Amino acid sequence: MRTKPSDAKLIGLFLDMLAAEQGAGPNTLDAYRRDLTDFSEFLGRAGRSFADAETQTLRDYLADLDTRGFKSTSVARRLSAMRHLYRFLLNERIRGDDPAAILSGPKRGRGLPKVLSIADVDRMLRRAKELSEAEDASPSKRLRALRLYCLLEVLYATGLRVSELVALPRSAAKRDARMIVVRGKGNKERLVPLNEASRQAMADYLAATEAAKADKKNSVAASKWLFPSFGESGHLTRQHFARDLKELAVASGLQARLVSPHVLRHAFASHLLHNGADLRIVQTLLGHTDISTTQIYTHVVEERLKSLVRDLHPLAEK
Repeated sequence: MRTKPSDAKLIGLFLDMLAAEQGAGPNTLDAYRRDLTDFSEFLGRAGRSFADAETQTLRDYLADLDTRGFKSTSVARRLSAMRHLYRFLLNERIRGDDPAAILSGPKRGRGLPKVLSIADVDRMLRRAKELSEAEDASPSKRLRALRLYCLLEVLYATGLRVSELVALPRSAAKRDARMIVVRGKGNKERLVPLNEASRQAMADYLAATEAAKADKKNSVAASKWLFPSFGESGHLTRQHFARDLKELAVASGLQARLVSPHVLRHAFASHLLHNGADLRIVQTLLGHTDISTTQIYTHVVEERLKSLVRDLHPLAEK
């Protein structure tokens, strides 16, 4: 009689499939691993495993998540992980059925993304530029300020995911480049245009890194990354950029909790649509596979239009 594979081994096989066939990145794989490990531990306490769990046991796990105070969005994510796992086990003939197929998840409304106004973004850009031009700043402080200004200009000009932005190669900053090649989710490449402001910010930042070559301890200019991490190998981390961005928000008179790299990506999309851009073009620029993901931004624009009519229409109730 063949021994059933352990849950840990099945999680490993499942993650290998996601990486190889769907191009899942490290963050996605880590999230699946955490969710499925928690599910496996629950099954273990119930004397079950992935290979023999029944639908009712899966329902018990979802109820347990609710008891532990998980939000509906988190419960829905765990259910999605379970569904993907059991489809994999069915396809691999490890199981002959799919106990997650008939499960229904918690109802959840789709919230509108936080969006900064054009004026808010402009305030941040102006403040970042002022900091990058401060004459009394030390060379290292000025280089960091130029890096942040360049990051901000490129992010708002392109709407890149933060993981795509911080991992841009140095070759993306060619002086005559009007487009950059971005490697996104699933290892898919797409072309994204640059505006004049972002190209100039790149040029100024690169000039500063070239000047840093005089300092033999400074490895910034020798890095293959456009935004290398100071003092360490590799590129700037998402978390470091997010912290810098929040500090800049406060310096610009904005609330730190309202600003993040993802919020600026939202701003890029909604501002384009607000000014008449085609939804399909915005979908391509953002790298969305499904246009329904992009359509959330149309709701942001609709809410603004409703507000304009309510507040400015001459026959609106006062």
